[in-house]
Amino acid sequence: MDLYFDKELSDKYKSNSQKIRVISENWLIKNMYCPCCGNPHLTNLANNKPVADMICDCCGEVFELKSKNGRYTTKINDGAYYTMIDRITSDTNPELLLLEYSNDYRVNNLTLVPKFFFTPDIIEKRKPLADTAKRAGWIGCNILYSEIPSQGKIPIIKECNICDLKTVINKYKQIKKLQMKNIESRGWMIDVLNCINNINNDEFSLTDVYRFVDELQRKHINNHNVEAKIRQQLQFLRDKGFIEFLERGHYKKKI
Repeated sequence: MDLYFDKELSDKYKSNSQKIRVISENWLIKNMYCPCCGNPHLTNLANNKPVADMICDCCGEVFELKSKNGRYTTKINDGAYYTMIDRITSDTNPELLLLEYSNDYRVNNLTLVPKFFFTPDIIEKRKPLADTAKRAGWIGCNILYSEIPSQGKIPIIKECNICDLKTVINKYKQIKKLQMKNIESRGWMIDVLNCINNINNDEFSLTDVYRFVDELQRKHINNHNVEAKIRQQLQFLRDKGFIEFLERGHYKKKI
């Protein structure tokens, strides 16, 4: 796998964003396999397709590519807020590939964020554009990347090192066990998983998770039995193999 962009492809474009889009998509098509099924090639979608960039002709998964010079940290700038909300709550939401490159156009990191890790809570609405702006009143959004659990960030290339293909695919298959269509249930699962991740020890108790009750109540103001919801999510994560039940009220992280 060649980690460098073909810069010559961008010569006919003036806009830097257009240049990066062209050379990063070209790199992906030439070098990247489908991280969901292992198909050795992805196919470009028509330019007039909203949002999505590539598709796997084998499993049918669609991918959106975002590229950045540097690192993605807490937030990722995205497009129209309401379009984004409609997309992530539909059945056609694409998988997200995050590509980080260096000043010499080398791919440093490539990360897959599965589509089922998106909820309205991780989409931040930006202020409307001012009346003096060309698109006055337009409302954009940010993806709160730091709110996505580590399990939902699958490395494909990490610090210029290419991860093993089978490992990537197996991670996706494992994490896909958490996929659910119900957005509210998905939100609870992600929030409780983040709470578990924030516990320092691999072994933890139900009491440790209960310490996040107030935080979870603020996120789910209409739920009046947060502790019961926590227990439900712990059982779900145990059944899916992400935590292990040790004894009454005690668990161990597995993934």
